[in-house]
Amino acid sequence: MISIAPSILSADFSRLGDEVRAIEAAGADWVHLDVMDGHFVPNLTIGPDVVKAVRQVTSLTLDTHLMIEHPERFIPAFAEAQTDRISIHQETCPNLPEVVAQIHGLGKRAGVVINPETALDTVIEVLAQVDLLLIMSVHPGFGGQKFIPAALDKIRAAAALKRQRALDFLIEVDGGITVDNAYDVGTAGAEVLVSGSGIFRTADYAATIAAMRRAAAAHDTSVAISP
Repeated sequence: MISIAPSILSADFSRLGDEVRAIEAAGADWVHLDVMDGHFVPNLTIGPDVVKAVRQVTSLTLDTHLMIEHPERFIPAFAEAQTDRISIHQETCPNLPEVVAQIHGLGKRAGVVINPETALDTVIEVLAQVDLLLIMSVHPGFGGQKFIPAALDKIRAAAALKRQRALDFLIEVDGGITVDNAYDVGTAGAEVLVSGSGIFRTADYAATIAAMRRAAAAHDTSVAISP
C-alpha cells in the first residue's frame, strides 16, 4: 500500500492548523515534519512545540524527520511532543544502533535517513532494527527542489535488499515528489511518498493526493485504487 505524507515545510504557517486539517480531510496518511537546525542543513525550521501543536489538531501519523546534529539530545523532547515516528540521519549519528534503540525505548517508531550522496551500504547494519528507511531524493535543507533521478536506483536497491533479507522496514522517499514522477518512485519500490510543494502548491489537495497515490500504485495490479 502507498502512503502519502505531505510535508508541512511547504504549508502556510500563518494558518498551520487549517492546513493540517485540510490535508487530513484530503486523504493524507501521515504528516511529515522537517526539523532543521541551521548547522547540519543551511536552514532553521521547527521544534518540539510545533510538533505538539500539530498533534493537537490531527490524529494522523506524525512523521518527524530530524535534520539536526546530535539528534540524541533532542529525541526525548520530540517523543514528549507526541510524534509517532522519529527519523535520524546516518550522516549525524556515529552510533546508529544506539540512537535507534533510544527512539524505540521512548515508544516511538525509528527511521534512518540517507542523503543523495550517501550509499545504502552505510545503513545496512541497522535495517533489521528500523521501522523506516528514508531515502532523500533532494539535498536536504530547502523545499521546492527538483527530484534527483539517481535516487531511483537507490530505491530499487533498498527494495531488493528488503525482499532478499525478509525485512519489514518501510521505504520512504522525500524530495521533489509530484504527481508527474510518483509512478517512477512507486515502481522503484517506495511505499511512503513525502511531498511538500507538490501538494501544498496545488489548488486541490484532495485531487493531488488521490492522483499521486494512484500513480504511485499503478504498477501494482493487486492494489485497487479508486479514481
